[in-house]
Amino acid sequence: MTRERFAAVDTDDRLATFRERFELPPGVIYLDGNSLGPLPRDTPQHIARVMREEWGTQLIKAWTACNWIDMPLRVGGKIAQLIGAQADEVLCADSTSVNVFKALSAALALNPQRKIILSTHDNFPTDLYMAQGLIRQLDKRHELRLVDESEVGAALNDEVAVLLLTHVNYKTGRMHDMAALTQQAHARGVLVLWDLAHSAGAVPVALNQAEADFAVGCGYKYLNGGPGAPAFIFVARRWQNQFQQPLSGWLGDVRPFAFDPFYEPVSGVGRYMVGTPPLLSMAALECSLDLLLKVDLGLLRAKSLALSEAFIELVERRCAGQGLQLATPRVQHERGSQVSFHHPEGYAIMQALIMHGVIGDFRAPDILRFGFAPLYNRYVDVWDAVEVLAKILDERLWDAPQFMARKKVT
Repeated sequence: MTRERFAAVDTDDRLATFRERFELPPGVIYLDGNSLGPLPRDTPQHIARVMREEWGTQLIKAWTACNWIDMPLRVGGKIAQLIGAQADEVLCADSTSVNVFKALSAALALNPQRKIILSTHDNFPTDLYMAQGLIRQLDKRHELRLVDESEVGAALNDEVAVLLLTHVNYKTGRMHDMAALTQQAHARGVLVLWDLAHSAGAVPVALNQAEADFAVGCGYKYLNGGPGAPAFIFVARRWQNQFQQPLSGWLGDVRPFAFDPFYEPVSGVGRYMVGTPPLLSMAALECSLDLLLKVDLGLLRAKSLALSEAFIELVERRCAGQGLQLATPRVQHERGSQVSFHHPEGYAIMQALIMHGVIGDFRAPDILRFGFAPLYNRYVDVWDAVEVLAKILDERLWDAPQFMARKKVT
């Protein structure tokens, strides 16, 4: 393998032109789209138009004239196309954490005789924290039971109300078999809530095909909606009107502008609305979604796997003997769109990489994490990133005080 060979693959890449649609600083190899996606070039102009022509000109009339009031449902319908759902099953609203709380509440209410929320030790902390908070609100009558990923199937029993899983593990990049686990859970009477934070926009997802019950996800990773972008919630049609979610805000009411003092939830996924949506942030997310919807998800997945496979092969060849241990599955269909390596000096190595223009991130206790976003990452980026990593390891450039000092954000 040579850099020229990688460049030749880029020349034939059918997704190559999408790179031009993103703001990417010169001299930077960005491998952190699984944490924060870059800025699409169309977004600033789109936001400016919404501000000037809608907010600036229409003022409060824009809620009707520009249909702001239906934006959460409209944007949710676009996300639905990326996650294998129907448009009326997805709502864009709130944060992933808040949506976990709503969906878990629904799942527990639908399985009232069961008291266990089953998840994994290395699920993303916010999901586990929200489960713990919900249990406190329910007078501690429920239990959060944590197992290793390999033990999930065996732990499903008639005590479990809901299985809470992240589709792609945020640390290792391991991807669960959504259809198989959902089917196994349903066979034991267990509902399933999937967190798609590291899936949506990166790998094909088929919620309806898998007969998923609930799902949540964020808008700022592979969906490129910007820092703090609104999240989304999926509720299968069969469950939408079976439960009144606990955060009964006024926009989830059947007649919000009747200003009735007593709440009556609207039918459908709209009842998972709470308060006034952040319109400007949602407009930014919608702009990015319009770009993603032009992409063939099959091509996206194929390039993702090719990039990650090339990265693994190059790292293990070029950095052999340097203490890196692969954390991501070698089997392609078992990984999402990231590659992770263990190293005892992972934090310092990542800080040195960032200083040398290769941006990934670190996850405690020892994981260097590299996200591959096929819309803007190139094959030569893989080659160049590994060369920088090899230089840092060969010359121990990471072994400096400036790279050892822990920052608030890793």
